[in-house]
Amino acid sequence: MAALDKPLDARFLSLQERESIRDLSASGASLRTIATVLGRAPSTVSREITRNSSPGGEYQPYAAQRKAASRRPRPKERKLLTIPRLRARVEAKLALRLSPEQISNTLIKDFPHDQEMRVSHETIYQALYLQGRGGLRRELANALRTGRARRKPHRKDDERRHRFVDPMIMISERPPEVEDRAVPGHWEGDLITGALNQSAIGTLVERTTRYVLLVHLPGDHTAETVRDGLIKTMTTLPEHLRGSLTWDQGAEMAGHKSFTMVTGMQVYFCDPASPWQRGSNENTNGLLRQYFPKGTDLSVYGPEDLEHVAQELNGRPRKTLGWDTPAERLRDLLLAT
Repeated sequence: MAALDKPLDARFLSLQERESIRDLSASGASLRTIATVLGRAPSTVSREITRNSSPGGEYQPYAAQRKAASRRPRPKERKLLTIPRLRARVEAKLALRLSPEQISNTLIKDFPHDQEMRVSHETIYQALYLQGRGGLRRELANALRTGRARRKPHRKDDERRHRFVDPMIMISERPPEVEDRAVPGHWEGDLITGALNQSAIGTLVERTTRYVLLVHLPGDHTAETVRDGLIKTMTTLPEHLRGSLTWDQGAEMAGHKSFTMVTGMQVYFCDPASPWQRGSNENTNGLLRQYFPKGTDLSVYGPEDLEHVAQELNGRPRKTLGWDTPAERLRDLLLAT
């Protein structure tokens, strides 16, 4: 049997399948019909014809087999090793604490017509975590959100939440326009706490733009201090951006009624042990731990420090915003009103 005819792993198209693609295409069969006959996904057939046809658009199975075989040898050259300007760009973005996925998509926006300036987020992770896989400086792994030297699978957080016992309006009564993020001005909030829960920072995220505000809580995080800090922060916003606030059932929100009276913002409370009901805020709190590690004294950070961190987070491109930044989305929102 000739080397070109040897069957490979079942996930690769065989020469016989390529001959079927040629014959069925010539008979006028659609991509979906060809895929059904071969037992393959339509995208597989489409990609095969696009990648392995001749420059004139003719698909020949033997030529296609040779093209596919020429791309298969491993190991391949690593783009981050062979393209210095791509490596430099990735390292600069990592130093700014962008995630590999943010970097990968930002490169597409920054260099829309330069295929050389493309790299997948998985390649960046491998270059950081695996020896000899891409040439990125090992210490840049410390700039990732987790700061880990190895990857770790996601798992559920079963941490208990304290129940708020005072009268409150539950999240189930929150209006539909808040739930679907159609109307801006609705916020999610929480505290991140320091060593032995002795210090804290208030965190606020606008649900539509993902814009972040950090609340300075000097001295303690009692209900009175948290209420006053939230009022001071929220009253700096235009009235149309003060819609509502969603919080968990922590005792720090015992002053929610007086907060509502001053700001005009209704407070909605999540169900017990349901952090996903404040998903944007939970995600932001995870990002903030990159700047304010668990077990440290948060009281050492002043308002200027919090403003700097908030500006950096609001300048990060976000997948959920089509790789715009929260600052860009808030700017557009303010200019439109």
